[in-house]
Amino acid sequence: MDDSGKRAVKAPALLILASFIIVVAGMKAASSILVPFFLAVFIAVICAPPLFWLQRKGVPKLAALALILAAILIAGLLFGALIVPSLNDFLISLPDYQERLSTQIADLLGWLREKGVNIPAKEVSGVLHPGWVMILAGGIFAALSSVLAHAFLILLTVVFILMEMTDFPKKLRIVLKNPERSLSTIERFSQHAKRYMVIKTLVSAATGLVIWLWLLILGVDYPVLWGTLSFLLNFVPNIGAILAGLPVALLALVQLGVGPALLTVLGFIVVHIVVGNIIEPKLTGKVLSLSTLVVFLSLVFWGWVLGPIGMILSVPMTSLVKIALESYEETRGLAFMLGSGTELDGVGLKPRKR
Repeated sequence: MDDSGKRAVKAPALLILASFIIVVAGMKAASSILVPFFLAVFIAVICAPPLFWLQRKGVPKLAALALILAAILIAGLLFGALIVPSLNDFLISLPDYQERLSTQIADLLGWLREKGVNIPAKEVSGVLHPGWVMILAGGIFAALSSVLAHAFLILLTVVFILMEMTDFPKKLRIVLKNPERSLSTIERFSQHAKRYMVIKTLVSAATGLVIWLWLLILGVDYPVLWGTLSFLLNFVPNIGAILAGLPVALLALVQLGVGPALLTVLGFIVVHIVVGNIIEPKLTGKVLSLSTLVVFLSLVFWGWVLGPIGMILSVPMTSLVKIALESYEETRGLAFMLGSGTELDGVGLKPRKR
């Protein structure tokens, strides 16, 4: 009896683990389909507030949807027109930058040898490979370019999601046993999710714009390209600023010298401190803060499953999961576990009675 009881307890846990592994393996195998779908959901959540605002102002549903789609198309065309030429020029000039960086590293090693510091050039070239930082940035842009090849599929999915959003509550009222309670919870989650996604996107766009202006003032090549990279990686807190700043700092070092490179790094530090620690927390609220460990694990997990685009979407998806958990009283404890701990400041914990 004891053994059978133990097996009965262990079976569900093993079943859940096996199901999770199967689902993750399926997601990884279907990443080429899931990435455009997740991007479509991401865009639809951002576009939902202006769509509902237009409908409240008396604009018919189809006309409001047409206006939103026109705005998406214009933004996409402008994005492509700005990014594609800079990206092509950068890839053409990359070998020249690599060669100049190799020359600077050799000069630095020669100067160190004159000062009595003997560092093997072979080991340094292996560790400080001239193009290793650019590879990650190029991988993100390459993944973005491959996703843009599915632009029609993404746009079509966005249309269907936005059309379904208006009729979804009506369907739920028929299906759910207690529609008012469930719909209020879903509405609360939807409002928090849309607010978070819109604010995060606007803050990231402001970050990319400021970085672009700063690099334009300094005279660093391809400021639009690096501003776009900062916009994308701002969705990844903490590590995103480092990943966005490293290739730009190396490019500034090769192109302009040590002084402008240090100013480039300083600009990234100031922008991300002001945005990440002052502006964004005031707009989104501390309740949406995530644990650093959770951010890192979600970054690694979704980056492994979905590639570079998964890294960019990892934190927004995890934040949406946290918002969903906070919407239900039964799962609010799990949301606290995902948080950074700031939600518990000033909250007294009562000792358990024995």
